[in-house]
Amino acid sequence: MAQPLHITDATFETEVLKSDIPVILDFWAIWCGPCMALSPTMDALANEFDGKVKVCKMDVDKNRNIPMEYGIRSIPALLLFKGGQLVDTIIGAVPKAQIHSRLTDLIQS
Repeated sequence: MAQPLHITDATFETEVLKSDIPVILDFWAIWCGPCMALSPTMDALANEFDGKVKVCKMDVDKNRNIPMEYGIRSIPALLLFKGGQLVDTIIGAVPKAQIHSRLTDLIQS
């Protein structure tokens, strides 16, 4: 069963920008209730899109540089990357179906 990949400021470039498949990056924190509510959804998506989309998580309390670089001011924030470029953003704990649809569109684009 696939699980989200926990990345850091140090591994961001390799795991996200240089990924050969699309990436969804979940910016979260342990104290964030909506982030915790979204966690099972991200786990399920990691399993459903295994090999097609890399599902990643970044703790904003332990990693400050990348969230600052991408202007993350509210969490959860989901950033979608393809070919090393930011192509879409989802803010807040949205329904799984909405994220699934955006990931499907990302794969097909």
